[in-house]
Amino acid sequence: MTEGTGASLPRASSATTIFRGPFLSPASRPSSVWSPPVPPFSVSGSHNGSSSALPLPIQKKTIPSTRLREKLTPEDKPWLARKKSALERASKWVTFAGVLLGFAIAALIAFRGYNDVRMLTSSQLCLVLDDEFNGGSLDTSTWSMDVELGGYGNGEFEMTTNSANNIYISNGQLYIMPTLTSDSISGGYGAVMNGATYTLDGCTASNGTTTSGNSTTTSNSTSSSGPSSNSCTAVSSASAGTVINPVMSGRINTRGKKSIKYGKVEVKAKLPQGDWLWPAIWMLPVGNSSTNGSVAQGAGVYGPWPVSGEVDIMEARGNSPSYTAQGSNYVRSTLNYGPFASGSTPIATSAIYGWISTKRSSYADSFHVYAMEWTGSWMRFYTDNRLQAMVDISSITSKNTDSYFWNVAKFPSVAMNMSSGKYIVVEDPWSTAYGASAAAPFDQEFYLVIDLAAGGTSGWFPDNVGNKPWLDGSATAMRDFAGAQSTWSATWPSSADDRAFRMRVFFLTSVLDMLTGAPSDYVKMWQLC
Repeated sequence: MTEGTGASLPRASSATTIFRGPFLSPASRPSSVWSPPVPPFSVSGSHNGSSSALPLPIQKKTIPSTRLREKLTPEDKPWLARKKSALERASKWVTFAGVLLGFAIAALIAFRGYNDVRMLTSSQLCLVLDDEFNGGSLDTSTWSMDVELGGYGNGEFEMTTNSANNIYISNGQLYIMPTLTSDSISGGYGAVMNGATYTLDGCTASNGTTTSGNSTTTSNSTSSSGPSSNSCTAVSSASAGTVINPVMSGRINTRGKKSIKYGKVEVKAKLPQGDWLWPAIWMLPVGNSSTNGSVAQGAGVYGPWPVSGEVDIMEARGNSPSYTAQGSNYVRSTLNYGPFASGSTPIATSAIYGWISTKRSSYADSFHVYAMEWTGSWMRFYTDNRLQAMVDISSITSKNTDSYFWNVAKFPSVAMNMSSGKYIVVEDPWSTAYGASAAAPFDQEFYLVIDLAAGGTSGWFPDNVGNKPWLDGSATAMRDFAGAQSTWSATWPSSADDRAFRMRVFFLTSVLDMLTGAPSDYVKMWQLC
């Protein structure tokens, strides 16, 4: 268009700026269509070096208020000349002092919290047992084997043997290895299920009946359903519904050889993998005698199990983490006790228990430390470190003459005697009036038990969970378990390193005289008992 007819209209051309160009990465900007935008300002001075940068802003003078005719003088501000009162001067220091006091109180709370954490230090402990399993065989001066097939009071389905297939030491580690009975006896799986009699070699049960573990009767079974009523011999019969225990495993203890009253137990172990496996590290009371076989195991100074208590440092299940009743990603600690011998009254055993879990793995994947610290005034059970406590009893004290554990359990006032049918008064068998301490029944010597069980009818594996192939109350519980052998044995790893319950380091220590008040040479003598 010619001048005077109007402004020229812009025309599109290849030089027109494309606005999306500046937002592309330098490598993706088409050099033929994009150029940096021209700044809408000019810069004075030299164009060399960094002179193209923006100039510093010019400092502006403060504009006087338009509401004041002239600048205020000190006379116009009389409050500046006024002398502050004592209260006003003190307020500053009161505030400052309050801040300091807050810090001091916080430090005191933190210190007391740290100081109140109960723990046993190395200076308070003397070594009773240190077994790193670096020999060629189990140290018989420390350990004894339980060789039975009676179920140990839990209706367990394994037999514990003295075979090197089930208990052995390899590469500085103790292995408790579960195996299938059908792989070891004549006749194989058929003999397990019917028509065979098996007598356990080297059986340690007294008179053929079990006296080990937390069993309180001479027979662990009241019917032909569960574990054999004879703890040394099993008979398989399809018509009677009995089988030979389908699993062989191991169980060891320090009874009559190593025990402690207060102290610390520490075991470094890797748990086994496989459905219905039940690894445990636990303790039972020595009783009135330190010789093996003089009193039933579990019958301590207060009476038969559970009156004298049971300490479960660690129990677990070999089922995978997907098992909804706490699989191998959980470990648990428990204190078991009760005022009457098992089966004498319908009162259930009281238990203080707790557990921890791991979310991204299982305790069967690697070694972990399972520990107990125990004194007459506190107890702690933990995994790997004290922050992962399963049970932490920070203060054990008596109320009047009642023991701490009696008060915690809240047993009923009366109970029926199962033999007479009459009601009897439930009294504290651990009362300090009888000479016991506030920590009774856990104020006596205990020895250690380590075992790997399979199945059972005690409720450790709840019914109808995880495709459990038996019912605890069934008359054919162990036979039903054996009948599903092809299913559960398929979950057991072929590698012994994964299937076995393995221990690398073991410590058993006792509290020194600074805690117990006993002479140190007495403790040393007791350690050698």
